[in-house]
Amino acid sequence: MSEGSSRREATTGSTYIDLGADTEEGYSISRRSRQLARSTLGDNGPEDRIRQRCSIAVGDFAMADLMRFVNGPVRAGLDALGDGAAIFADIRMVQIGIQKKGHSSLVDCLLDHGADLARTRGITRTSAGMLALGERLNGSIVVIGNAPSCLLSLCEMHPRGVRPALVIGCPVGFVNAAESKEELRKLDVPSVSTQGTRGGTPVAVAALNEIITMFAEGRK
Repeated sequence: MSEGSSRREATTGSTYIDLGADTEEGYSISRRSRQLARSTLGDNGPEDRIRQRCSIAVGDFAMADLMRFVNGPVRAGLDALGDGAAIFADIRMVQIGIQKKGHSSLVDCLLDHGADLARTRGITRTSAGMLALGERLNGSIVVIGNAPSCLLSLCEMHPRGVRPALVIGCPVGFVNAAESKEELRKLDVPSVSTQGTRGGTPVAVAALNEIITMFAEGRK
């Protein structure tokens, strides 16, 4: 498999692209997984593509029914990537997992901001990072796979004029995870989220990486 064949085909119909597949075997596994997801979940547009990829990421097609899309998040994400918008991840695993090829956006982490604020207020480091960034979040892409506390902080900042271009909010857990995502879906901000307590880093990363793949396809 040449680099061109794995980079220049669209993830629609019988063709496939995976920006992260660097070997024949890796590409084959990814392609076969996608074919199975298409046949199981359908392939009727960009939101289905995200449902497919998130289901593959967790090895469970039930994830597709939990995905929620509010205020045109795919278009918003593509436009933000076109503008070179910064991407802010809640934790290192999310930051590392986000695809670095196919776009020019900086991929930053909330843990690198607000350390003093976390100590003085006794709040989580991710919440402190969100608060410390403040208006720098405007026009950015925010990806949350682990920390409901920072998603709640972002929701509380929204009435004060903080508006990311896209929020992928998929925190997992039994404390505030479901509630934080419900609050996110009430905002006039484009978002991808999961219903209930399920989600996590693999889902959040998969959702953004599929949007990045679509963006790379559009630039070929």
